Amino acid sequence: MIPIPSRRLLRTFARALAHLAPALASLAPLTAAEARAAAAERPDIVFILTDDVRWDDLGCTGHPFSRTPHIDRIAREGVLFRNAFATTVICSPSRANILTGLHTRGHGIIDNTDRSAASHRLATFPQHLQRAGYETAFVGKWHMGNDATRRPGFDHWVSLKGQGSTLDPELNVNGSEIAEKGYVTDVLSKHAVDFVRRKHDRPYLLYYATKAVHPEATQRADGSLSDPTLSNFIPADRHRSLYQGVKVPRRPNALQPPQGKPALQRVVPGLPPLGPATGSSDEAILNRLRMLAAVDESVGEILAALTARGTLDRTVIVFTSDQGYWYGEHGLSVERRLAYEEGIRVPLLLRYPPSVKAGTKRDAMVLTLDFAPTLLEFAGLPAPEGLHGRSFVPLLADPRRELRRSFLIEHFSDTVFPRSAGLGYQAIRTEDWKYIRYAEIPGADELYDLNRDPYEMRNLVNQPAAAEELVRLKAELAAQLAAIGAPVRR
Repeated sequence: MIPIPSRRLLRTFARALAHLAPALASLAPLTAAEARAAAAERPDIVFILTDDVRWDDLGCTGHPFSRTPHIDRIAREGVLFRNAFATTVICSPSRANILTGLHTRGHGIIDNTDRSAASHRLATFPQHLQRAGYETAFVGKWHMGNDATRRPGFDHWVSLKGQGSTLDPELNVNGSEIAEKGYVTDVLSKHAVDFVRRKHDRPYLLYYATKAVHPEATQRADGSLSDPTLSNFIPADRHRSLYQGVKVPRRPNALQPPQGKPALQRVVPGLPPLGPATGSSDEAILNRLRMLAAVDESVGEILAALTARGTLDRTVIVFTSDQGYWYGEHGLSVERRLAYEEGIRVPLLLRYPPSVKAGTKRDAMVLTLDFAPTLLEFAGLPAPEGLHGRSFVPLLADPRRELRRSFLIEHFSDTVFPRSAGLGYQAIRTEDWKYIRYAEIPGADELYDLNRDPYEMRNLVNQPAAAEELVRLKAELAAQLAAIGAPVRR
């Protein structure tokens, strides 16, 4: 015979069930309405990626005349990262770094040749957001191959083919080829703003990659260019006279022949030695800044659309670039690729009032690898195992926090520019030092004390006084390569 529980025992059991009810309810599947409510608490994300914009091209980073009021607003109302870096200084690999959170040797997009098929196979942070319920859109320049078709992870797709055209660009819009009329930044901006303005019943990611400020050129499947000089920077008609007559600022290492840099001092058949005549011209620099003015207007249109929807303050807005550019430093112009500060430094601004106080500045070193885990954390998602980047969300609340004390920079040789052939390298940068090891040029290594020589004009690699530091940096470089797996994935 089964004993009958006492009334006291039944009351105790009922009270226990009452306490357990919320926990038990949390284990039940969410209804559609509950799922929408949970999704609504996650922020929208607008990620703005420019092409070749230097960290010092903006008003908010100290440029004496560049007019970027809307971009500057993101910094004024959010955070400016003063030490943000690309880990590979060339378009396609850097874009893959951003999307995957991996170093270049980890994802295999090692150059600007046609990597279309490989880019369809990348595991990217938009895919994780999409699986978690985000509506995802790509608008702009994909530039990992010349294939403009939709990549995995995006619900809405608007893409240029390869480099795209500055005037009257052709776009792949969700699988349809459309010939647009107008200036490329204006055309892409309209698509980006239209996406923001549409009705959204779940959080979204807008990944907006401008063509600007890249010059007009067609890149062939082998990486070669229709214009090897890459000097045809085309501003919008309304900006052609902007900055007329102003004096272009130059850094102390600009328009100087390189000294103590064997890799740059090589004799290249058919080319003059690097020096004042080989650096970027004033007009090229001004046209780049004129192109940036159209990007700034586009940023303003996006901010206005978010404001009109009432969602500005619950949107994570990021503004950055894939890498920097040379304004004649060490006699360089279009080459990029190299590990000097003007190439690796990028602008990084972020606005999100729930997490960032207006006017915040941070000096910790952050990398293009860090975007993937950072944006996933904003969305409440864990970063996948094996990423090389780290979320910089913790830096927003604590100015004393740091993510790293050194980082790896790498480049794999290509043949697009005769001067850059054979210039593959691995480099290590700390807060104070930089060591560059050229993989194919014996005796060309470089070592710089960034505190005493911020313009990297005195190579200390053969100086006895720097020998101890050189040993330490070589060991750190070896350790970082070992940590991420030195073999290159191709």
